[in-house]
Amino acid sequence: MTQFVKGNEAVVMGALYAGCELYFGYPITPASEIAHGAAKWFPMLGRTFVQAECETASINMMFGAAGAGKLCMTATSGPGFSLMQEGLSYLAGAELPAVVVDVMRAGPGLGNVYPEQGDYTPAVKGGGHGNYQVFTLAPASAQEMCDFTMLAFAMAAKWRTPAIVLVDGLQGQMMETVELPENETPAPDFSSWAAEGVAATRGNLVKSIYLDAAQQEEFNIHLQEKYARMQEDARAETYLCEDAELVLCGYGISSRIARTVAEELRAQGIAAGVFRPVTLNPFPRAQLADAVRGRKVLAIELDAGQFADDIRLNLAKAGLGAQAADVAMVHRMGGEVVAVEDAVAAAKAHLAK
Repeated sequence: MTQFVKGNEAVVMGALYAGCELYFGYPITPASEIAHGAAKWFPMLGRTFVQAECETASINMMFGAAGAGKLCMTATSGPGFSLMQEGLSYLAGAELPAVVVDVMRAGPGLGNVYPEQGDYTPAVKGGGHGNYQVFTLAPASAQEMCDFTMLAFAMAAKWRTPAIVLVDGLQGQMMETVELPENETPAPDFSSWAAEGVAATRGNLVKSIYLDAAQQEEFNIHLQEKYARMQEDARAETYLCEDAELVLCGYGISSRIARTVAEELRAQGIAAGVFRPVTLNPFPRAQLADAVRGRKVLAIELDAGQFADDIRLNLAKAGLGAQAADVAMVHRMGGEVVAVEDAVAAAKAHLAK
């Protein structure tokens, strides 16, 4: 079935097809349509929608639902996402699967409702306390906002960790055609660890506290080993990279700009390609190294350079330190979007160095 919907509405559809049972949320622009859609469709399909009094309540309600073995989600934007960081740490510390959709707006502070990618660091690195990580996906279309929401539930369940779907206000508000799945995903079995309040799970204990320092360290080591294994699900996409002398790197809406820039550069006789990380954590380091080895790299982003810094870090870790030092960036902040002509000019300047 094909639908013409906003990206935010596609998120709700993906959640329902993924088998999500509960939505806890507080509306905030430019993510409000997710709460509106969940309020309409969840009860119609026998699911539960709860409008919490604030974002802090939403994320803590998720802890209770996830601890009982229920698939649950919330959605928010920058200020609300900030309020959820402690709860995300608790979810990760208790190894609970849950999905958070962050439709980024300009900041810092209250900012405005225009698109930005300034939430990169807390969404990818874990903005709360402790040595935890989350699984972070970056859709680039309304179709992927549906598909990647479903994938986020699968990854959250597989790795028993919170999963973030990271998009910006432009993606949330634009309307595109979405092809919906034919069937709902079967519900995962969490009975081995969930505290469901029935005799079969009476011995299960969901917690993130270890009063013995040695036990706390052992648990932290376990988490780090799990995060290292998550690399098996790192994903990326390349476009026109086979013969490129310049690789443009972008995620989300910036990756779509990058494709247009690459096509314009090729029309002008410059071989350009695009590397797009689909997972921001785990970052597709090996795929990045393969795509850009021996080539100039230009990051396109809507923030102060957090994404470019991660490209440099991952190139250095991949043994490409010289290339890491030469990564250039073209960016906008505050709700402005990178213009194609500005990115083309930046690409030519970088190649001329």
